Amino acid sequence: MTKEYISRVSPEQDETSGIDLPAHVAGSGVLDRLVDTARDYASAAASDNTLKAYAKDWAHFARWCRMRGADPLPPSPELVGLYIADLAAPQGHGPTKPPALSVASIERRLSGLGWGYAQRGLQLDRKDRHIATVLAGIRRKHARPPVQKEAILADDIRAMVATLPHDLRGLRDRAILLIGFAGGLRRSEIVSLDRHKDDTLDSGGWIDILDGGALVTLRGKTGWREVEIGRGSSDQTCPVHALEQWLHYGRISFGPIFTGVTRDGKRARETRLNDKHIARLIKACVLDAGLRPDLPDAERVKLYSGHSLRAGLASSAEVDERYVQKQLGHASAEMTRRYQRRRDRFRVNLTKAAGL
Repeated sequence: MTKEYISRVSPEQDETSGIDLPAHVAGSGVLDRLVDTARDYASAAASDNTLKAYAKDWAHFARWCRMRGADPLPPSPELVGLYIADLAAPQGHGPTKPPALSVASIERRLSGLGWGYAQRGLQLDRKDRHIATVLAGIRRKHARPPVQKEAILADDIRAMVATLPHDLRGLRDRAILLIGFAGGLRRSEIVSLDRHKDDTLDSGGWIDILDGGALVTLRGKTGWREVEIGRGSSDQTCPVHALEQWLHYGRISFGPIFTGVTRDGKRARETRLNDKHIARLIKACVLDAGLRPDLPDAERVKLYSGHSLRAGLASSAEVDERYVQKQLGHASAEMTRRYQRRRDRFRVNLTKAAGL
């Protein structure tokens, strides 16, 4: 028999507080503390960025329902089907008409709704025909090949770090770019790193500097993994040397590795950088280094993002594919190949192998 759970979650609430005691169990101090512990574990089931995105997805759906005189609770496949249809082909006219979302964005919204219902002890059946057939039609009509960001290759990264000054901010940003490139790290992974294990509660990993290079232990999308970043052939482009310089002059001995810098540029702050700093840094260095001079500035900066560092490593490293896959933390070789912008295509020629 299905248990009824006490839930104090409103449709707009976006936290994991829907986890509570079963209705037939009397409360006690011990059980109440276990509820809090369970909520903490539930909130750690996905990354902070994912949870924030899901919460925004749920809030958008709840607002969409209210504006149409509907109730988001309980789950209604018919209503969700209408919602995703409106996302794909928004109704209305003029400047207030919202833009149509891509198929990937709509699928992410559905994941957010599934999460939102799960927090309230409910389940959204995405296989229901009112959702599945509408989504299949959206895919068939609107699906497009993914737009890939330009890879930052080895020559590009050299040109970019050469534009940075040699003050404290420049030392920090140089270490960010080189560590991100050589480690194939996501921008959220870069800023989440601490100097040591267990330095802070919001840590996503830490770095050990060894004779041969730096060993990064981090928590990524696929779980914990170790990333080896070897020393480079020259100090100017060595990621480990750049990191050592920043740690020394920034006096980073505890807590977040990449932090803000005071307004006068003379001292490193204690607060962790936001990952949006890396996106801005990459775009600024792309312009300063003159990458893709054939394009207007607005188009140039659109080509590059934090993923350009990961794609650059995958495309530049002339090693066996499995080593690149391990460095990037991909579960499959196919995902790694998506990051390789200049693969040796047609190396295996099945046409000739078949005798033609």
